[in-house]
Amino acid sequence: MTTEVVAWKPIQLPVAGGGSFPVRHIWCAGRNYAEHAREMGATNAPREPVFFSKPAAAMSISSQIAYPPGTALLHHEVELVVFMQSGGRRLSRAQARKSIFGYAVGVDLTRRDVQTIAKQAGHPWEMSKGFDQSAPVGQVVSAAGWQPQGDTMIRLEIDGEVRQSAQLGDMLFDPPELIARLSQTVTVNAGDVIFTGTPAGVGPLLPGEQVRAMIEGLPALNFVVEGRP
Repeated sequence: MTTEVVAWKPIQLPVAGGGSFPVRHIWCAGRNYAEHAREMGATNAPREPVFFSKPAAAMSISSQIAYPPGTALLHHEVELVVFMQSGGRRLSRAQARKSIFGYAVGVDLTRRDVQTIAKQAGHPWEMSKGFDQSAPVGQVVSAAGWQPQGDTMIRLEIDGEVRQSAQLGDMLFDPPELIARLSQTVTVNAGDVIFTGTPAGVGPLLPGEQVRAMIEGLPALNFVVEGRP
């Protein structure tokens, strides 16, 4: 008797200039901007990064994002996204920096009502973060072609109205520091993707709204929310 194995291939993201990036796993940093930490109820800025994860299948490059079922409060969180070409355990900042393949702008979509209920009940809240198409990203640009600077602007607009705006220098932990600290707990691997946190201004998305996420120097991410809550 022959055992059939389901055919599976990693998601391949297009890279500016040609080629593709195979996604292995998505790591996310929470509350990496002080103002966002405060708007989420924190009284003090975190002293250590807070990490959670999404499945690789949550990554999307579609211009149409379906409103997820089972929620009435979908939130947007614009972020700088880092793509790893190598990794390891207990990396130094210098090693972490050299491990970066490239960057893109992304949006961490969150079922906020589902997350809030789970937190209040003391339950895990993965399903508020790891649903289908919950990690839309723009085109990946290699580290040789673009590097984040402290005064680089990050912004999100909905139907042309600015909802989030900050500088990447407002991060509490920059990408090399995030990677180095993450590697103290888990092995960082080639193909890993790291969402680096969102600035203040997170809020609801409604069906029919057009989202435009931008980081200076990177291709913009545009998508429309479809369906009904």
